[in-house]
Amino acid sequence: MPVLSAATARLWTAIALGVAVFSGSVQAKTIKVFALGASNTNGKGVGTDQAWPARLESMLRAKGHDATVLVNAVNGDTSEGVLRRASSIPPGTQVVVFDTGGDNDHLRGRSDNDINVTKGRIVAAIRAHGAVAIQAPYKRLIGPMRSDGSGYQADGHHLTPASHARVAAYLMPKVIAAVTHK
Repeated sequence: MPVLSAATARLWTAIALGVAVFSGSVQAKTIKVFALGASNTNGKGVGTDQAWPARLESMLRAKGHDATVLVNAVNGDTSEGVLRRASSIPPGTQVVVFDTGGDNDHLRGRSDNDINVTKGRIVAAIRAHGAVAIQAPYKRLIGPMRSDGSGYQADGHHLTPASHARVAAYLMPKVIAAVTHK
């Protein structure tokens, strides 16, 4: 078996170390997410640790990402309130997952058309901050509001812990894809 000189051994050690460091930095992608919305974003009735933003951050970290999910949510807020708070998106945010507070809008008599117009303005404000906009998919994943124990708390409006986990699991690959393709 050939014996390596000390210089050759040091060179191979440096190359191996460089490859290991480079490989690790590629896999540990930094992801900055901003969760913007109303009571479901806030985890009303389940607590912030069970809400989808915290679960999303945990899932991203479990996949090896250096992930931070900051939350700016106000219970009872409407799409107009969410739009106003879009100005608080921190610099360096890559993805904003937003909830329009549409059910709160409906309770105040706003039409779906009005909500959709405001939603477009929210998306434009997020993009103006250089971030990718993703709407939280409550109704698509969980279904319409109901209090029969199938995804919503007894009030029929707020997600159960299992529904929050489902939302986070749905969002995780979308967030990763948004950051990867950005």
